[in-house]
Amino acid sequence: MVIWGIDIQITKSNRKTVSIYVERDGTVAALVPEYLTDEEVIEVIKTKEYQIHKNLAQWTQLNEAKVEREYVSGQSFMYLGRNYRLRLVDEKLGEVKLKNGYFLLSRQEKLKAKELFVEFYKSKLKEKIWPIIERYKGQLGVKPQELKIMELQNRWASCTLKGNVNFHWKCAMAPIDVLNYIVVHELAHIIHPNHSSEFWNTVDKVMANYDSQIKWLRMNGAGMDL
Repeated sequence: MVIWGIDIQITKSNRKTVSIYVERDGTVAALVPEYLTDEEVIEVIKTKEYQIHKNLAQWTQLNEAKVEREYVSGQSFMYLGRNYRLRLVDEKLGEVKLKNGYFLLSRQEKLKAKELFVEFYKSKLKEKIWPIIERYKGQLGVKPQELKIMELQNRWASCTLKGNVNFHWKCAMAPIDVLNYIVVHELAHIIHPNHSSEFWNTVDKVMANYDSQIKWLRMNGAGMDL
């Protein structure tokens, strides 16, 4: 649906309110009550013009401000929704460590700092995500198969038709509440391999406040990088 020259992706679901988001790639998506006609959807979205343009402006600002982090003492790196400063140390560690409120990295290993940070995030995410999967798979009645932590480009996670679930290592930067949402989102795809109203209804049944988690990802996603 194109309004004001903006292509807005509409998804109808069993909900009472309209929620509008700017996706990571800059596209606009709207979740609307399924009982609304197309004409009513247009009218409601027109009342959200200020919000849509504001969200697009925020997305543009966030992405313009995106910079690659430098691996120097004092640079901040995110983990589970909090920022921790990096401290370069003289001893050889062979890994990135989080200790006493600081990320520790050996000066000798600075050239492979990104690789070591990615390994840190992969390892920590695997530890954190298993209990979350165990918690929600029963509520959703699904049996996920293989779990992988990997590079997924612009996606936070993905689910295959066989029920394998993949998570971007960057998810380790998100708060636990947001990580819970990402897990629920992918487990729901085992039931509904799409973003239909049935899919969003399934997510809503186990996580009624998922809108706030989506908003956090929209606002902070650009900064979750190395």
